[in-house]
Amino acid sequence: MTQSDRLLFAHAGPGARRTAPGILGPMMWLGGLVATAVAVAVGAVLAVVTAAAVAVIALIAAVLVFFAGLAVRARRTMTVRTRRSDDVIEARKVDGAWVAYGWERTGR
Repeated sequence: MTQSDRLLFAHAGPGARRTAPGILGPMMWLGGLVATAVAVAVGAVLAVVTAAAVAVIALIAAVLVFFAGLAVRARRTMTVRTRRSDDVIEARKVDGAWVAYGWERTGR
């Protein structure tokens, strides 16, 4: 580094802005402005898409919890069939023959 270079860069600290000479400076500033606007727009679109995805996931979870609640309620309210005490038995016709369920012969 020569003496003249030291004099040129002495006043510019680490945070000093360097501008491009001539017409290139405003064009670079305009390019930075456009790039910033595009980045903000992309960020906004991504935020909306993320919010929509979270809303859809929450809706699906709510439907799942609703149906699970219905299943639990149906399981609780389902009663076990008990045998009637008046000696009436259940019979079904299977292949042309009657089959009785729940009937036991006494004294056997």
